[in-house]
Amino acid sequence: MSWYCDVAPGHPFHGPYHDDEYGFPSDDERALFERLSLEIFQAGLSWLIVLKKRPALVAAFDGFEVDRVAAYGEAERARLLADPGIIRNRRKIDAIIENARRLQALRRQHGSFAAWITSHHPRGKEEWVALFRRTFVFMGGEVVNEFLMSIGILPGAHRTDCPVHARIAARGPAWMEVEKAGNPEP
Repeated sequence: MSWYCDVAPGHPFHGPYHDDEYGFPSDDERALFERLSLEIFQAGLSWLIVLKKRPALVAAFDGFEVDRVAAYGEAERARLLADPGIIRNRRKIDAIIENARRLQALRRQHGSFAAWITSHHPRGKEEWVALFRRTFVFMGGEVVNEFLMSIGILPGAHRTDCPVHARIAARGPAWMEVEKAGNPEP
């Protein structure tokens, strides 16, 4: 998504995401769940739509707190489907709720979502996609790829001449550690 480095800077929605979030490593469960959920909402839509609706999505999904979302039932589904401020797609909403439940199971097995990701690193994109499809729902190749790029697991979020690239490099993203070890990910 290196084209993003050309179009995002200075844009009211893309700019802040590009400059301060996209590609930066994170181990915060809430942030990881939000990012995975946003990628699911983006499927078939433009990223700009998702970024514009992001504040409403965060509010509607209780800040993407895993345990709260995992406890949602039919009343919360109905509330979400009636909320004109969010992306109202039943399959996507159901996927977010189910994925929160699956994250709870991962937490019990691995301690955290971040620890689960770390336990499977390094992998190539296709291996990641297969793993995410076995573990979560609504996981297409682009959802998985963009999620993993957005949290610094896979390379490609920024061009090397983008000023943000240097800031990310200083944080030691997982993909860079693999490259330093001489094992570039396929």
